[in-house]
Amino acid sequence: MKIYSFFRSGTSHRLRIALNLKGLTPEYVPVDLRVDAQAQAPYKQINPQGLVPALQLDDGITLIQSPAIIEWLEERHPEPALLPTNPEERAHVRALAAMIGCDIHPINNRRILQYLRQQFGQDEAAINAWCGHWITAGFDAIETLLSQDSQRQGFCFGTHPSLADVYLIPQIEGARRFGVDMSQWPLICAVDKTCSALSAFIDAAPAAQPDA
Repeated sequence: MKIYSFFRSGTSHRLRIALNLKGLTPEYVPVDLRVDAQAQAPYKQINPQGLVPALQLDDGITLIQSPAIIEWLEERHPEPALLPTNPEERAHVRALAAMIGCDIHPINNRRILQYLRQQFGQDEAAINAWCGHWITAGFDAIETLLSQDSQRQGFCFGTHPSLADVYLIPQIEGARRFGVDMSQWPLICAVDKTCSALSAFIDAAPAAQPDA
């Protein structure tokens, strides 16, 4: 397998974590967003949407969109599981992940921020304020949900990393990059500390990638 990735991309980061948790080590192919490599013809032949990540399988099939790829991983490589077995608990974990994947990350990703810079003339202070607003709204809700779960131990749910942690840790990385004060969410910070001690998360971190 090959993973087409950019070291600082939150979606690439979450896929790298999921792959590591599943014990899979695809070949790393960097796609440099800093020079818009994702928008050039060679990469758009791999992913017509021009976004990272993409996962090319050994049979030549290419999977795109990190939620779909991670679902494929869960179906093809079910152990260790990223979702609990109980349907209501699965819905809870999926909701935590979706709060990031649907409500925070999409409006804070690079192409949105570039549009704000180029079309609306926003400076970096305004960009950071924009990102901080949406991150804060989402993290406030996640912190509340974490506080309501008395059974979890160290992670977003249960006693092992789940889909929720796969999504949360890259978003924490993004929050710090945009200058958001993380101290206002002690439970989220505790999850980050727990995950950051695990090799699957350490090896997936942006700074650990060959194109960093």
